[in-house]
Amino acid sequence: MNRLHQLALNDEGFIFNPSTGESFTVNGTGLFIINLLKQDKSPEEIAQALNEEYLDIPDSVERDIIDFIAHLKTFRLL
Repeated sequence: MNRLHQLALNDEGFIFNPSTGESFTVNGTGLFIINLLKQDKSPEEIAQALNEEYLDIPDSVERDIIDFIAHLKTFRLL
């Protein structure tokens, strides 16, 4: 099961992992990405959603999403 479904999130980017007691914060973009990951979206789908939500997204956005996912894995959130 995807560990993201176990997390408590609020609209300000506060993340609480009830299984470990750890808490994290992310900015609005990070929260947007996490919510899409919870819907099992791929990096390509997330990049497309970011392009639809925000204007002037850099070409490197998919690489940045993959890097963000790697960070989530480092913190055992994925």
